Formats: sequence, C-alpha cells, structure tokens
Amino acid sequence: MTRPRILIVGGGAGGLELATRLGNKLGRRGKAHITLVDRNHTHIWKPLLHEVATGTLDIEIDQLSYRAHAAAHGFDFQLGRFDGLNRQQQKVILAPVFADEGEEVLAARELDYDYLVLAIGSVSNHFNTPGVAEHCIFLDSPAQAQRFHRHLLDAYLKLNSPRHPKETLNIAIVGAGATGVELAAELYHAAAELNLYGFADLRKARLNISVIEAGPRILPALPERIAIAAQKELEKLGVKVRTNTKVTAANSTGLQLGSEQLDAELMVWAAGIKAPDFLHHLDGLENNRINQLLVNSKLQTTLDSRIYAIGDCAGCPLPDNKWVPPRAQSAHQMASSVADNILAELNGKSLREFTYKDHGSLISLSRFGTVGSLMGNLVGGAMMIEGRIARLAYISLYRMHQVALHGWLKMLVISLVARINRIVRPRLKLH
Repeated sequence: MTRPRILIVGGGAGGLELATRLGNKLGRRGKAHITLVDRNHTHIWKPLLHEVATGTLDIEIDQLSYRAHAAAHGFDFQLGRFDGLNRQQQKVILAPVFADEGEEVLAARELDYDYLVLAIGSVSNHFNTPGVAEHCIFLDSPAQAQRFHRHLLDAYLKLNSPRHPKETLNIAIVGAGATGVELAAELYHAAAELNLYGFADLRKARLNISVIEAGPRILPALPERIAIAAQKELEKLGVKVRTNTKVTAANSTGLQLGSEQLDAELMVWAAGIKAPDFLHHLDGLENNRINQLLVNSKLQTTLDSRIYAIGDCAGCPLPDNKWVPPRAQSAHQMASSVADNILAELNGKSLREFTYKDHGSLISLSRFGTVGSLMGNLVGGAMMIEGRIARLAYISLYRMHQVALHGWLKMLVISLVARINRIVRPRLKLH
C-alpha cells in the first residue's frame, strides 16, 4: 500500500509544529511520508526577530536546523522556494536554489502530494508608499533582522567617529503594532548593554526613536488599557510616539509625513501585513484583499479540500465578521487542528471544525516591563496583567513553542543552556 504524501510548505511556527507532530505520529511509524519545505536552512520563532535585529538574541545560538530536526522527528526536509502549484496533478513546483556566487546548487523540482498544507506566513504591507521598499528595512525574516543589526552597529560606531560626528542617532519605526512597540523598547535595552563593550556613550539622550502610527493609538489590535500602559512605558524611555500620522513617502534621509520631513538614519517598516503576492489567485484558489487563502471551518481551502492553509497566509473568518488574527497562537492552534484532521481523514473519521480561542496578548518592553491580557476569550473581557507575572507569561509562549517541537524534557535542557549562555557569553551579539 502506498504511503500518503503530506507536503508542508513553510517552516514557521505553524508549519514546523505540524511537521513535527505528523512526523512523530506517522513518519516514524512508516504510515505516511511527511515533507517540509522552506527557503531557509534554519528556523527562528518569528516573534523574536526584533531581538535578533537589536542583537539581544544571537541567532547563531537560538536557531534550529530544519534538516537535523527532521531527521530526529520522522519527516524529510527540502530546501527550496515555492514557485507554483498544479492542483490537477497535485504537484508543487520549487524554484532552483543558487549559491551566493550565483552557481545553481539545486535544480527546479516538482514534489507530489496527497495532502498539501500551505504555511507560508506573511510579509510587511507597505501599501505601495513611494520609497519605502528602497529605503526602509522590514523584519519579516531572519536575514532582514540581521541586516538591521549590521546597520545598527555601523550607526553606533559613527556616533563618535571623527569623520561622522553626530550628537544623536535617529531611528524611525513605522507601525505601532507589537513588532514596532517591542523593537522600540528593545533598542534602548541594547544601547544600555552596548555601553559595556566600548561603543559610543549611548545615553538615552543620544537615542532619538520615533514610532509613527497612522491610527488613533498604538497596539490597535489589543485592548485600549493595554495600549495606554504600553505607551506610558515607551514615553518613560524617551520614545516619541506619534499617532494619527501617515507616512506619505520615504527617502534616503528619512520619512515624509505629509509636508513634514522626519530625518532618520535607520527606518523600519512594521505597519501592516499581507500574504505574499504569489498566493493571489494561486491556481484558481480564492483570496481575500490581503492575499490570504480563504479557508473553510476545517481550514481547507474553499475550492480544494486536499489543500489546507494555516497561520498568517490563511484567511479564516470569525463569527463576528473579523478574521483569525495573524499571531503565533493562531498558527499553533491551526497546526494542531490540521494535524488532528489529517489523522482523522487517514483513519476514516470525520473532520472537526476549527475554533479559535483568544488566550490574550502580551507585549514585551524588554527589561523595562511587560504588559498584556490573559484569557481574552472569557465573557466580560480580558484580565490585564503586568510586571513579573506578565513577563513570565510572555516567556512561556516561546517555551510552549519549544515544547511542541522538542517535548518537555528537551525544552528544560534548552532553557538551562540559555541561562548558562547568559553568564559565559556576551549579553549582545557584537558583530
């Protein structure tokens, strides 16, 4: 009997957790052939990219090798970039892979599937604002976060350079969602730590960080009282929060805010997300206005029950005419639901409907504080938390992701090693 072929494209939080679970339950037992495809060799939890960008997290230590993880958990890994879909023949096309020097190291390939799960994630939506693509840095991938980190270190070096004397470093962050707010706070933490390693005197007064939000308040997806608490903490640090302010263009020296020019040496765009453009009408599949693939209550694409979509690339409607939000907890819940449904289908059982449960939201302001809400699905609203309890809850989100990948015992060992590294290694990535 031919083993069913389950192909998962995208190794983010949802895709990797799904591949791990199906590999453990089916792949190891020879009941199915599981393949995970990703364009990168390694995985890092996306909510941590702002820490990679500032250097407070060393990606060389914390990243996970897809190939090694696959070997340990009963699935295969294929390096490649999604380049097309043939639903009639049930094939996914992967683009060729090239070395840095331009040499082709992997030819274009076609992978067959019986069940396909698209977990491709999202990218920043710059709304075609002039100059943004050319002059702003995005934080959609580890490579982009590392690029920001290199630019940040260069900018710090210039502060006291005789050839580039400057009093302040101006950084503009567009978008006051979780990424923008957490990045702003983490930049102050990184600057304080860099003083220990011989960089320029990085007092708060020498950092000029602006967060620009087009809407009326920061953190628009979270309860207003959380947004107010977070803004107070940012302003204590010295962050200039500008709401009801629209960026009309970007150039080499800063941002255009209508008739005003805001000078900045570093500009980060974190305003809004969309699914990648190549998902738009992918072999006839339905999309919403931000390119997400429309799915039914079982997370199958509306026009093809053999294709599932999870995470940020899935347009999953909620009863209140909203969409399942693009959060790590959503990807985790969707991965669990799809795993259960694929297992049920292989065993001839009925599929279950996906129910999104809002467990609340947490915003980390680095070592300066954490605010958020828990149990957001309870009648009567969420319970606001802050301080040490909120910080522990925030850390637990990442630990639960590690549990899904490694199990409890290995997660505890990884946590112990991380604490040891804080003692024996530099506090920041300095190169």
